[in-house]
Amino acid sequence: MRSLYALPLLLLLAAAAPAPPRLALPIACTPGSDCFLQNHVDRDPGPGARDFRCGGQTYEAHTGTDIRIPDHAARARGVDVLAAAPGRVVRLRDGEPDVSVKDPAAPPVAGRECGNGVVIDHGGGWETQSCHLARGSIRVKVGQEVAAGQPIARVGLSGNTEYPHLHLTVRQGARTVDPFLPDGGAACSVGAGGAGLWTPAAGAALAYRPGGAVLNAGFADGPVDNARVEAGGPPRPGRSAPALVAYVRAINLAGGDRPVLTLTGPGGVVLARSEGAPLDRSKAQWLVYVGKRTPPGGWPPGLYRADYAVLRDGRAILSRSFDIAL
Repeated sequence: MRSLYALPLLLLLAAAAPAPPRLALPIACTPGSDCFLQNHVDRDPGPGARDFRCGGQTYEAHTGTDIRIPDHAARARGVDVLAAAPGRVVRLRDGEPDVSVKDPAAPPVAGRECGNGVVIDHGGGWETQSCHLARGSIRVKVGQEVAAGQPIARVGLSGNTEYPHLHLTVRQGARTVDPFLPDGGAACSVGAGGAGLWTPAAGAALAYRPGGAVLNAGFADGPVDNARVEAGGPPRPGRSAPALVAYVRAINLAGGDRPVLTLTGPGGVVLARSEGAPLDRSKAQWLVYVGKRTPPGGWPPGLYRADYAVLRDGRAILSRSFDIAL
């Protein structure tokens, strides 16, 4: 009999529980085009790392959703960070420098891993925290009411980060919540996850990409490294450049994947091809380039093409083609 009396009380408590916020896209960009979802919340309760789809798009003890912009050039142009849901600003920090933690001149970040950040209270114990914001870009004040989609700052490089991105943490009370699978359970499966806390539009824009994504692609006049790509890419080559080089930087590749990059000239003549061994482990980012020295007299005029593919179990799971007219 006691359980019969308890049932109405349970139903009343469930009805009274505050609804979680519905999260709009928290950054002013187009995912998959000029920004990319790099990391999810780590749902592995042990020392390993596992995202909500049982994949490797996260790292040990990661507590948020990382949305990355392509490079420092994009950061310099300015990318707005947006309030994900209506609420009130309850905490913020500004003044931390925009510098990669890999830079020898970077200051210590212990206790300030978020860098410049904004915390918004959405009611019912729910809050979001936006991290790694650009110094001096925060547009809100403590106590200010904000609307969903309202610009609150710009993407920066402050705190514990190597590349410009927005880190968004969702919490209910003291509990970190994965916005893609907010039930709080540790189990996951390949088919898990729908929109979660996201609005339908944001959920569709941030859909899981098991094959990773191409972050940067282009042509250069010589060898390419991550620093040159982060700076906005090397200058585009001309017909008399020292060399013609194609490059691609991709994110979230898995162990065993085989990136292949082929450079062809006018008429489809293969000039160079890179097809290394399968990756020994998962790679958060992976840069590959291929090219050829310029022949005497320069490159013949025409269209030069690069074809990139990531092969997994013999099948292309990611591809990109791009060209340059010389």
